[in-house]
This record gives sequence, C-alpha cells and structure tokens, in this order.
Amino acid sequence: MNYIGSKHKLSSFLKKSITSVVGNDLSNLVFCDLFAGTGIVGRNFKPIVKQVIANDVEFYSYVLNRNYIGNSKIIEIDEKLVFLNNLEGIEGFIFQNYCENGLQNRLYFSAENGKKIDAIRQQIEEWKNTNEISDDEYFFLLASLIESADKVANTASVYGAYLKKLKKSAQKRLVLKPANFDVSKNAHKVFNEDSNLLIKKIKGDILYLDPPYNARQYGSNYHLLNTIAKYDLFEPQGKTGLRNYYRSAYCKKNEVKKSFEELIKNANFTYVFLSYNNEGLMAENEVRTIMEKYGKYSLKTTNYQRFKADKTENRNHKATATVEYLHILEKLV
Repeated sequence: MNYIGSKHKLSSFLKKSITSVVGNDLSNLVFCDLFAGTGIVGRNFKPIVKQVIANDVEFYSYVLNRNYIGNSKIIEIDEKLVFLNNLEGIEGFIFQNYCENGLQNRLYFSAENGKKIDAIRQQIEEWKNTNEISDDEYFFLLASLIESADKVANTASVYGAYLKKLKKSAQKRLVLKPANFDVSKNAHKVFNEDSNLLIKKIKGDILYLDPPYNARQYGSNYHLLNTIAKYDLFEPQGKTGLRNYYRSAYCKKNEVKKSFEELIKNANFTYVFLSYNNEGLMAENEVRTIMEKYGKYSLKTTNYQRFKADKTENRNHKATATVEYLHILEKLV
C-alpha cells in the first residue's frame, strides 16, 4: 500500500541503525512497533527477533498487523479465496455509500468493485459467525480484502477525498489476492490500543516509535479502510462520507510534546528508537531535550524520497525529498 509515513524505503537504514546500537544478534530480544501502521517495520524484524509486539489504534491497521505479525503458522485457505473471488456482487453498505451509482454516488470505487467488496466482506463475516474459519483465517482474509480493495480505490492514495472520474487502476476488476505472511516458530502479540495507555502494560528490549508527524489524522485519511474492516452501520457524514474517528494527540501541536514525554517516561524498554522527520510538529532539539532526560541519547539521519499524496492529478503519488531523523535512547533503568 502507498501509505503516509511508510518506512518501506527506509527498512535497510532502520535495521542497520538498530543493529549497530543493539548488536547483530536479536534472536533473544523483544521488539515493539508501537505505531505500526501497515506493519512493515515489524514484518522486517519478525524473522530475527524472539517476539514482535505490534500496536496501532486504527482498526484497519490492527487487521493488517494481526495477519502479518500475529499469524505465524501456515494457513491453507485457497479454496475459500477462489470462492470469494467468484462471488456475485451485492448492493450493500459500501456500494450504497461509497461507489458510483450508489445512493450517495461517492466515487471511491466503481459500482462493480463496490458490490464485490460488500459480497466478500459479508461472506467473511458469515464464515466467522458460523465458525467455518478460525481467527487467524478471519484476519488473513480481512487483510487480503483491505489490500486488494485499496489497489482499485479511486483516490490519490488517501481517502480524505475521491477523484471526480474513475482513474485507470480504479476501472480494473477487484481480485482478492492473499496477504501472505512470514511463517515463524515464535508467537507474537498484536494490540489495537492507544499507545500511551498500552506502554504501561508491556515491556521488552527494543521500542520502535513512528508516531504521526503532523496534523493529518490517520483516522480521517483512511476512514474507508476502517469501514471495510469493521463493516458496521453508521451514518456517513459530509461529502466524503466520514465516520467518527480517533484523534491522536501526536497530531496536535499543543499536545504532542506532553504525550511524547509521557510515553518515553513510561517505556519499560532498554532501547528506544524514534523515527521523525524535519517536517514534524516537534523540532529536532525538542525531541532531544525530552529523550536526554531518560538516558544516553544519539541521533542518525538519512535523506530519502517521502511518499506524498497528490490531490490534484490522477497519479498515485509523487515524492518529495525530506530528512529522516532516527532519535536513539539507551534508557536508564
């Protein structure tokens, strides 16, 4: 997925930086990705650590991480994937509220794809309710649907708005593709909680933090993925069909520093790594001042092309140069 703040392009930098501080052998260490997003960082560390703890307050993110991090054993569900791909479309909640020719004519999806999303989502829920699939299979199928639907969404990569005409990729027929995960001999944990509350209940060795940088709330930018994931009934609001969404303190200039310091103070981890960039609400020196209170501080930086949604053209994204800071804290116990 094209995703705001994605660390996909920074994966090698992060792994190299973290091992240079902690050591190359992480096999007996617990790694926590507290603001996990699509889970790309936790997925990279899953094969090389004792346990990954992944968390995100957004439910669509929880679904993705519950599959990619939480699932560790092989799932054999090919027949059900074929069945879902062959379903006839249904004029359900997604079609009526977020698709061409629906009641609201919001152009997030083509009519055909909206109906297909409804049919697949309803069938997955029916299988769950009748115990025909396990929890692991349920989240595997949900993650597969979220990612497959995102590939045919008629947006500039975020769901704050839809395009006026169906772009080429949105005209393609939705195909449910498996969200395959890495098999692991170890068990991992996935949470769907406020990070500042969860931090008081967990402990480990490496804490990786990638909170929102700016005023963009993920709950509004990806509201439709939450709606597909939850498939609950509500009254969509406004032109874009927003649902009620969680508002993070990390997106608020007057609250972010207080929330961040509380998080660092309560972190029961030996090493803390914070990804942040030069466009963030907290300046470099503000982050350093807070982290230095709690142990040995250092900093690494790298330049990269950051994903940026393009709201004016029918293109998936454009890139803009930015500086990524990796703030490092070896915390005093």
